[in-house]
Amino acid sequence: MATRARVVYRWGMRRTSLLLVILLLASGAVAWAKGDLGAYAHEVSSLIDPTKLATLGPRGANPRVQKYVALLADAKAAGISPKKVATKAVVLAGMKGRAAKLTTEAMLRNLTIAERLGCLDREGLSEMRRGRAPTVRRGPYRGRELSVDHIIPRAEVPELDNVIANLELMPLKLNESKNSKIGARQVDLARKLHKAGLLGAGGLAVVERKGK
Repeated sequence: MATRARVVYRWGMRRTSLLLVILLLASGAVAWAKGDLGAYAHEVSSLIDPTKLATLGPRGANPRVQKYVALLADAKAAGISPKKVATKAVVLAGMKGRAAKLTTEAMLRNLTIAERLGCLDREGLSEMRRGRAPTVRRGPYRGRELSVDHIIPRAEVPELDNVIANLELMPLKLNESKNSKIGARQVDLARKLHKAGLLGAGGLAVVERKGK
């Protein structure tokens, strides 16, 4: 009986030890994933920080759009939610409320655009990580460069030149044909940017006047 009790005791201890190992491995995996999320968010935040963007010259934020899209794509490939990365990044960059929401939406939209146009292959990501334009691989603009467009033209409202929420990926040929047109989309965005504190009253007035 004593021998049987010892066997049961040892089996119980081994089972407990195995469970502890599994729990430790699981908690380590969670911590690792959280650490990666934080690392991606930190890198993205440094690219979209409004205080840094304000010091850049004309179109200075354009390469940063390519870079943050590559980071979001890398995060997604690693099994980390791009939305969570973008959401955390805007907080780290000091953005709140409507400004944070508009910026997050713009980043995720650009990731989707790059995906749909087939720009996130190995070669495309290599270019984007360096802030360069990848080549469009799918659709009617296949073979063209994927440029960064100012939704509200910088020629009309220079203060939005390096505002992330105003920058969108677009095939270069389409971007060139767009010129400085202002329509309903630009007016709607201008009003949202104004409410978010990303566009002054003067800039809003210009867009509303041109959009009539």
